[in-house]
Amino acid sequence: MLETLNKEQKTKNKFETMIIAIETATTICSVALIKDEKTIGLLESDETNSHSKILHILIDKLLKDAGTDISSVKAIAISKGPGSYTGLRIGVSAAKGLCYAKDIPLIGINTLQSMAYGMRERALREGIIPEHKHPFFIPMIDARRMEVFTAVYDKDLNAVKETSAEIITPETIDNWRSSVNTSDYVFILGGDGAAKCKEVLPPAKDTIVYLDSFEASARYMLEPAIKAFKEQQFEDTAYFEPFYLKDFIAGKPRVKGLD
Repeated sequence: MLETLNKEQKTKNKFETMIIAIETATTICSVALIKDEKTIGLLESDETNSHSKILHILIDKLLKDAGTDISSVKAIAISKGPGSYTGLRIGVSAAKGLCYAKDIPLIGINTLQSMAYGMRERALREGIIPEHKHPFFIPMIDARRMEVFTAVYDKDLNAVKETSAEIITPETIDNWRSSVNTSDYVFILGGDGAAKCKEVLPPAKDTIVYLDSFEASARYMLEPAIKAFKEQQFEDTAYFEPFYLKDFIAGKPRVKGLD
């Protein structure tokens, strides 16, 4: 009898809600389908400047490949930024449109935090965290020149240094050190903004480790999306805006003869 009750309780607690996760904050256009606390589908494209053309195509194919449709989806999770102004605008517009059309909730997830989930997963899988070291995950999104959007997360993915736009210099590591409160640290860097930092902050054994070829992906939104859904942490769809972090500055138009 007890065994039967335990099985019933496990079934009751099982997370069966289906969520679409959308990641468009970088050059990668990525969508994932979440169900039963797993990513059951993932489609991605790195085609340049194609987010607006392919995002809805990817979503439709994602659902079709899973043998389901939008009526089965109970929430949309969107990577809200920071990141590309245009990419974020496209992703958020698509997410809000789906939420309005199907009257389902919207979940906003900090892009850097979802990247940190993926970085932790990879670091553990590849065994790159030195023993007796406290790992800190530093996702980086390219913000042009030597500037990146970044934050510092501890092993539990709590932000010990909040999201900011930083110009990377040799002194940057001192700022990170001051935020972690331990001398037994290892900084793990990843994302499309990390590669350009190598010359300024070169890899150092047991201190600075780079996750080469690590990119933002909708697959890393799994845990924060499920957590937000369970805790009913939903956005106000009507007023939700991307987290741009920096104001968009358009290039000044040039008129021939007036330069």
